Amino acid sequence: MQLFGFSIKRKEEDDNLISFAPPIDDEGSIVVQASGNFTGTFVDLEGSASNEAELVTKYRTMAQHPDVLRAVDDIVNEAIVVDYNKEIVNLITEDLELPKSIKNRISDEFQNVLKILNFSNIGYDIFQRWYIDGRSYFHVIIDESNPRDGIKELRYIDPRKIRKIKEVVKKREGEAIVQEIKNEYYMYNDVGFDLNNKTASGTYAQGARGLKIAKDSIIHFTSGILNENNTLVLSNLHKAIKPLNQLSYLEDAAVIYRVSRAPERRIFYIDVGNLPKMKAEQYLRDMMVKHKNRLVYDSTTGAMKDDRKFMTTLEDFWLPRREGGRGTEITTLPGGQNLGEMEEVEYFKKKLYNSLNVPLTRLESESGFQLGRASEISRDEIKFARFIKRLRNRFSILFDKILEKQLILKGVISPEDWLEIQSKIKYDFNEDNHFEELKTIEVLQNRIEALNNIDSYVGKYYSEDWVKRNILRQSQEEIDEIAKQIEDEDSDDDYEEKRDAELDIDRDSKDEPEDEPEDEPEKPKANTVSDEEKNLILSATKYLERTFDNEQS
Repeated sequence: MQLFGFSIKRKEEDDNLISFAPPIDDEGSIVVQASGNFTGTFVDLEGSASNEAELVTKYRTMAQHPDVLRAVDDIVNEAIVVDYNKEIVNLITEDLELPKSIKNRISDEFQNVLKILNFSNIGYDIFQRWYIDGRSYFHVIIDESNPRDGIKELRYIDPRKIRKIKEVVKKREGEAIVQEIKNEYYMYNDVGFDLNNKTASGTYAQGARGLKIAKDSIIHFTSGILNENNTLVLSNLHKAIKPLNQLSYLEDAAVIYRVSRAPERRIFYIDVGNLPKMKAEQYLRDMMVKHKNRLVYDSTTGAMKDDRKFMTTLEDFWLPRREGGRGTEITTLPGGQNLGEMEEVEYFKKKLYNSLNVPLTRLESESGFQLGRASEISRDEIKFARFIKRLRNRFSILFDKILEKQLILKGVISPEDWLEIQSKIKYDFNEDNHFEELKTIEVLQNRIEALNNIDSYVGKYYSEDWVKRNILRQSQEEIDEIAKQIEDEDSDDDYEEKRDAELDIDRDSKDEPEDEPEDEPEKPKANTVSDEEKNLILSATKYLERTFDNEQS
């Protein structure tokens, strides 16, 4: 099959692992039956593609709601921290069992990936689109005449215009029927997948036809959330659809009720006596016209208009009253009661905030931000910090897939090597959470306190390396770096003097009079003993004491 784009050749693994249960992935792929003859691509996308496109549109509409937008901004701001003094995300390669030169090349290529994505400038937008839509697609553009140059550009694709297709073949293995994947590719349609355009023969017309793109030419990663049938990828906003609809309906109903029931209205009871029905209604209308004057001045034309034919929510009520009643009467209809109570709206608003996984204290304007100890942070803040870590871990799949293609294209590693090192590559995101800062300080204080308590047992029951790894929680890179710093400081005999001189240079320059002559260097005093002579005398004394003890024994 001829596919658009490039493909990375991988070693085919012929394993004999057979299962009756088809594999479940989190990509929302469309599974079709493979066929040998293709004159055109007609894929049965019953419900799936249509629902997915509608869901993405629904999620984007939800994100325009003020409350949802505030929550999304808070989540994205916490996950993607832009600091011009630090990188937004760093690559950690300390667990890789590779030569240092390879590690350095991997780190350099990761920086190239961030540069291609322009992550320092639009990282916020990339994360926000993925969080709202629940999926993201990028077209990998390379120079096919020279693939060794790596990725040239990553171009974003609207998820409503592309789908992943898996062609499978069912075969029998003993008593079980298993599915074997024959081909995987992506299908792109610039106008989207219109499933309403179905032909009489049961196939789909142009709306379901598109360009086939090679699997390796597309970067695709999702939220990892699937529906109950494991066929449709959902967004993190999906669980907030019902609370948002309930809140919107209730807010609209509250506004309508308050507008219609807030004002007091007049009720005119008109005595019509024994008049027939038709004459009674005509008499009532005449009374309404006689007592009602609604001449409106039109500022655009300067003319007076009669708007008595329009009825508003503030209209008076005119009711006929038969003979034997109390006669003509004018009363008032009181307005609605308890119009200031908004308990139902507040309930559904809190329900919406909880569905968005954002602490209520972050979204309520009455709640101020207080600085304090990490132990005073609420449980919701702790859960929110863990939620952000899960989102970052899932979002890192984007870096994995791009870095894989970049390293393989440039010949740094082979596809088989990537499978071995993928799980050992980690990403460190920049932090800007006050809770994280307070927690880090308190954890460091607790470690130093534990170090003081165990210091007397080091060398007897515990080794220094064990203390560094288990008490101070230092990584191998940190241990090597600190050891090098200590070695450099110890090798420099004048290190402390130079440091003190640099710190006190301003103070000394101010305390020293300008016209005072420099002091002459102090001459060594007579009859003084140097440190080497002291050490020599001490060692000789110990040697004589040991000799004397041996002779006595």
